[in-house]
Amino acid sequence: MHKKTLNFISTLILAIVLSVILPWWGIMLAAIITGFLIPLKGASVFFIPFLSVFLFWLVYTFWLSSSNDYTLANKIAVLLPLNGNAFLLIFVTALIGGISAGISGIFGKQLKDLLTS
Repeated sequence: MHKKTLNFISTLILAIVLSVILPWWGIMLAAIITGFLIPLKGASVFFIPFLSVFLFWLVYTFWLSSSNDYTLANKIAVLLPLNGNAFLLIFVTALIGGISAGISGIFGKQLKDLLTS
């Protein structure tokens, strides 16, 4: 299997599992572990974990919010400068999770390079 695909799927599965037992930063731990075990090269070190967690949080927050007709998301979006747009809040949430995972993926790769050299 291609390293990028393997890293994407591993990060996604590990993020889902860790999200059940850990707070929000479990996705960062998932990206660190997969970045360490399945090191990538170039910009894919950031973008593969970013896309994996971005898609996970986008789908997960959309699913959670749709179960209560976006009531809580609308109220939080009013508090933030999002003009009450729940879908923009969902996108921003996924973006923050993706950036966190991307930076953590870089950290995992750097940790692998540090310990192997």
